[in-house]
Amino acid sequence: MFFFIWMDNPASRANFFRSRHSDAILVPLIRKNLAALGWTFAPISIMFAVHQPKGWNAKSKIYQFTIGRSLMTLGTTKTTLRLVGAAVAGAVALGGGTALAQTVKIGTPSFLTGAAAPAFGIPAKKGAELIVRGINNGELPAPYNNSGLAGRQIELLVYDEAGGGTKQVTELRNKVQKDNVDAIIGIISSGTCAALTKVAEELKVLTIQTVCGTPRVFEEINKDPKYVFRTINHATANNVSAARYLAAKMKDKVKGFAGINQNYAWGQDSWRDFELAMKTLIPAAKASTKPQFPKLFSGQYGTEISALSRSRENIVHSSFWGGDLEAFIGQASARGLFKRKAFVLTVGETVAYRLGKKFPQGIMAGTRGPYGMYVVDDQTPLNQWFQREYRKAYGSPPSQPAYQYAQGFLAAKYAYDKAAKAAGKFPSTDQVIAELRGATFPTFVGNVKMGLSKGHQAITDDRWGVTAWDEKRGEVVVKDVVVFPPECVNPPDGVGSIEWLKGGMKGASC
Repeated sequence: MFFFIWMDNPASRANFFRSRHSDAILVPLIRKNLAALGWTFAPISIMFAVHQPKGWNAKSKIYQFTIGRSLMTLGTTKTTLRLVGAAVAGAVALGGGTALAQTVKIGTPSFLTGAAAPAFGIPAKKGAELIVRGINNGELPAPYNNSGLAGRQIELLVYDEAGGGTKQVTELRNKVQKDNVDAIIGIISSGTCAALTKVAEELKVLTIQTVCGTPRVFEEINKDPKYVFRTINHATANNVSAARYLAAKMKDKVKGFAGINQNYAWGQDSWRDFELAMKTLIPAAKASTKPQFPKLFSGQYGTEISALSRSRENIVHSSFWGGDLEAFIGQASARGLFKRKAFVLTVGETVAYRLGKKFPQGIMAGTRGPYGMYVVDDQTPLNQWFQREYRKAYGSPPSQPAYQYAQGFLAAKYAYDKAAKAAGKFPSTDQVIAELRGATFPTFVGNVKMGLSKGHQAITDDRWGVTAWDEKRGEVVVKDVVVFPPECVNPPDGVGSIEWLKGGMKGASC
């Protein structure tokens, strides 16, 4: 479809063409006004030519919109833009009788404000935006190199996860009932996941949880899921793999272990699972009788650091994340705690790139799977695309939240595309669910297997190493890495995490 744009104001016209960023001026303006009319954006190529006074050089741009009407005047403070439709027959030929096309609207909660935002929420948001761009434009390497979800463009609606479970329940209802999202992909906090999982089932909205780790989601809260999936290992795998690394690398040196974990589901489950795994793998090492559980996002840890400094245990386990982890590292480093104790930071990688040389060296820092600095040199084409494009777009390496959010969108693409192929048309939600349940799909490095909780809980390998500063790269790296296969660190399907751990992790295949 061909559209002309008239700029009636000569000064506006001149300013527009003098600007090297005319796209940045025009496209948001058109998007804003078309959205106000209820028009959606889709992969129909529409050429916009800008009418200019006699003697000016003609310019034209290609943009992608779905146009529902052929004539409309869009008003601005300085300029009136008239979109005059032509070549309607061409649009009909492209659209099979209509110029309208649909999108897949996806709501993506992430921490955009507060202590969890800088190290976790914002990288997660960036990862989502980058992978959506890649999917919509068909930029990704095979097997994800065709555009869109089952051919439809993704319309991304990112919103703030801050505020607690009650607020997020309201947000979820609004996104489904008012904004009409087709799916939810995201969620960082275990508290949020615990609050939303039953509500998502009630609303019958496909929900792909990408980060939260508490096993309670499917083992206690939602034992018979249909609409809710999680595309990352849960906390049990994370802590079993940490204990296995300690057993492999320093079993005879472990005198005992203490812990400092946030006082909510993620922190409580992480400590419990680590303690139970250590009882099996290093039974001579005793757990502290006074593990520390400060309030989530408290930010001040002087009392806890003093207690850890006095403790006899030489290993400290922590599942801290976000602003809590950054604050703890700063305060503990100032008091020399990292020089006196060996640390296991189960999601420590999340702040490693941000802190740079200030991040402790020689400690165990986890990523809950094949993400971030553990895969920076992996040559898988999809991984190299993500590393290259993320650094180019944001000027920093992608950490685990970016990978984990992007992985959720890969799961959606896999399921939508496969369901569409089977159906011979754009699939229903039930058809998408059927393809994702129990699936094994390729991701940035290796595969994700939806292997637990009736095919709704993912398992992947997990990786551990010790941190070091690479002067040449100017980045924190990991050395002495051990890769643990999924079957080594996860319970068998149908067996609860606590039951498996208390039973000595029977059936593990390492």
